[in-house]
Amino acid sequence: GVTRLLLTRIPFFKEIIVSSFACDSCSWSNTEIQSAGRIQEQGVRYTLAVTSRQDMNREVVKTDCATARIPELDFEIPAFTQKGVLTTIEGIIDRAVAGLEQDQPIRRATDKEVANKIEEFIGKLKQLKEVHSSFTFIIDDPSGNSFVENPHAPQKDDALVVTHYRRTPQQAAMLGLELEEKPADSAEDLRNEVLQFNTNCPECNAPANTNMKLVQIPHFKEVIIMATNCDSCGHRTNEVKSGGAIEPQGTRITLRITDPSDMTRDILKSETCSVEIPELEFELGMGALGGKFTTLEGLLKDIRDLVERNPFTLGDSSAPSKTEKLQEFIGKLQEVKGKAKAHFIMDDPAGNSYLQNVYAPEEDPELKVERYERTFEQNEDLGLNDMKTEGYELEGASAR
Repeated sequence: GVTRLLLTRIPFFKEIIVSSFACDSCSWSNTEIQSAGRIQEQGVRYTLAVTSRQDMNREVVKTDCATARIPELDFEIPAFTQKGVLTTIEGIIDRAVAGLEQDQPIRRATDKEVANKIEEFIGKLKQLKEVHSSFTFIIDDPSGNSFVENPHAPQKDDALVVTHYRRTPQQAAMLGLELEEKPADSAEDLRNEVLQFNTNCPECNAPANTNMKLVQIPHFKEVIIMATNCDSCGHRTNEVKSGGAIEPQGTRITLRITDPSDMTRDILKSETCSVEIPELEFELGMGALGGKFTTLEGLLKDIRDLVERNPFTLGDSSAPSKTEKLQEFIGKLQEVKGKAKAHFIMDDPAGNSYLQNVYAPEEDPELKVERYERTFEQNEDLGLNDMKTEGYELEGASAR
C-alpha cells in the first residue's frame, strides 16, 4: 500500500501531520494524526456541552494519549487504546461503535448476556448522534496537543470550556517525561505565569475572571497588576498593587511638563498616592482611582472621566456656576495634555509610586524626586503606628 503524509495547520490551534494509508489489494484504509510540535507545558481538558446536530460536526483532534469521556453514559475511551485521529465528535462516536461491534459475533456465540448488554449500549451511543437530549463530551490530554473546534473563534464559545492544568508525576511518566523538582511558589514561576481566579463583575455582578501578573518595573521594584474582563457586559478594569514593603520614607515626585512627549511617560500610582496640579488648582486624594499602572496621558484621561461621570457635579440638578467651572477645568486639562506647561506632583507617603525617568540611569532635568520623613498622621493612615514587627513574642508570652 501507499502512505501519504500531509503537514497542515488547524486554525486557532497548531500544526499537525495527517497520515493516510490505503491498500489496493483489500481496499483497507486508515487515517492517523500526529502532533507536529512538542509536548506542551501544560495538559489540556476540553469540556463541551453538546446540544445540537451542529455540535456533532465540530472538528476534533484526539492524540494517542488523550482520554475521551461521555459522563452521562459512563463511557470512556482510555489513553493509548486508539491512534491519534482528526475527525468530528460524530466520528469519535462512530469509531467507538465500530470497535464495539467488531467482536459482537464471537460474544453472541460465547456469552450471549454480555453481547446483549453491549448491543444495548451501542444503541445508546447511536442515539447520541441524534442529540435528542444534551450530553457532555470531554477530552483530557496530558500532552496538551488535543483540540476541539470553536466555531465562533476568535470569540468565546459559551458551550466549550478549556482548562489548562499541571501534569501529575504519573501523567508525566506516561508521556516519558521527567518532572524537574521546582518549588511551586518560587518567585521565578510567579514572574513568568499569569495567575487567574474567579470573581464577580463590579458592574453587572456576573461571574468573571481576574488575571494577576507579577511585573518588574525597570529602575524601580516589582508590582502586581490585576485585570478583570467581563464577557457579559464588556466591563474592563485594572488595578496595581505594590509587590514590596512600605518604604522607610515617603516620596514626592514633581514633573515639569514641557513637551507633549511627556504624556507617554510610564506612571505607577499606588492606592496611597495623591496627585496635584498647582496650575489647575487641582488635587486628587489618595483614595481616588485606586492603584494604576499607565501613562501620564492615561492618568489625566482617568481624572477627566472621574470628573465627567460625577452625577452630583454635572447632572441636571447641579448649579450652573459649578457646571461652568468644571467644564473650564476639563478644558484646561486638555490644554495640559497638548501645549500648556504645568507641574505634575505625586505624593506617596508609602513610597510605592513611580514616574518614568526617560534619561535613566542619568538624571532627568524635568523630574525631581524628594524623600521625606512621614508625619504621625501619615503613619496613622498607613496603620504603622500600631504595627509592631519586633519583640512582640516577648510581650505575648508575658501577657499569658
